[in-house]
Amino acid sequence: MNSVAPGRCGELAVTMHPRMHLAADNPLPRLRVLKGPGMARAIWTGVLSFGLVSVPVGLYSATAPHEVSFHQFQRGTSDRIRYKRVNERTGREVDFDKIVKGADTGGGHYVMLEQDELDSVAPGRSRSLDIQTFVDLDEIDPIYFDKTYYLAPHDKETAKTYALLRDAMAKSNRAAIGTFVMRGKQYLTTVRSDGDLLVLETMFFADEVRDPKRELDTVPGAVKFGAQELKMAEQLISSMTDAWDPAAYRDSYTDRVNELIRAKGKDEQYEVADEAPEATNVIDLLSALQRSVDAANSRRSAKSTKATNSPKAVGRKVPAKKAVAKKAVGKQAVAKQAVAKQAVAKKAVAKKAVAKKAPAKKAS
Repeated sequence: MNSVAPGRCGELAVTMHPRMHLAADNPLPRLRVLKGPGMARAIWTGVLSFGLVSVPVGLYSATAPHEVSFHQFQRGTSDRIRYKRVNERTGREVDFDKIVKGADTGGGHYVMLEQDELDSVAPGRSRSLDIQTFVDLDEIDPIYFDKTYYLAPHDKETAKTYALLRDAMAKSNRAAIGTFVMRGKQYLTTVRSDGDLLVLETMFFADEVRDPKRELDTVPGAVKFGAQELKMAEQLISSMTDAWDPAAYRDSYTDRVNELIRAKGKDEQYEVADEAPEATNVIDLLSALQRSVDAANSRRSAKSTKATNSPKAVGRKVPAKKAVAKKAVGKQAVAKQAVAKQAVAKKAVAKKAVAKKAPAKKAS
């Protein structure tokens, strides 16, 4: 499997450096809710509460993973590997409805808990999404975000209240911070406005985010660079910067795995991925940066030329030039008028200056 992985699973390919915001003036691409016979089923339903206002809502998964699904077999056979819930003392399989949860209290002792007992202590009996505060959306570090869901009103009767909260948050660029319980776990959440939708992001609690200073011992502190090195690195970032377009990126590894499956199924050859590049030698850093900038500029130039020579671009060339010419003429006229006004103003100032000087000479 690793033979078809980009960089053999050892390379992080960075292609662009778009500046990403969750701010109202630079929102994420507008999300859509599916309607019709294929409408998604809610994975959680409950009440979103803020202040004394409550809105019945449903939670829907916003993403759909597309990894290749595999079964497990014993090597050299077509025998499937199966997992079973087995009583370790008797060796017998146990039905799911006969399984309870037990918490280890130490010394080989366990406290057994039924699911209804766990539900009884859940906030709002697992059916309440309680908004505790509103914060500026730009203040949230993306490291706290985990998974994205859509929030939709439960019915048309409560749609107005839903829309009121959505529009108020969009106008103020605020996000709601709250908690709810799903599948036996309490989640910290962010609810934000996105077009016609409210979007919920499950988040990590503060004590779930690791402190990099404790976890990593190879992160450099302040480092002195040559002025040319830093300048060249900034040029490289600038040359690779582009607008954020999620459709421009594709899971090439899954494509390669699918091609591997197709090729092996037909006893054909398949393409092996390149090895990950070696680490750049510090001595050659400036040279590597310069080559990277040249390559990025070359790709950008080729892309621009291709776009210019496309049929659509060729068809629009003449009107574009005319429009530019008109604007240029307009600007020149305005510039001439401005120069004329400045000349008149200077003459007026000169006359005033002469008038003021004359009395001064008589007084002397």
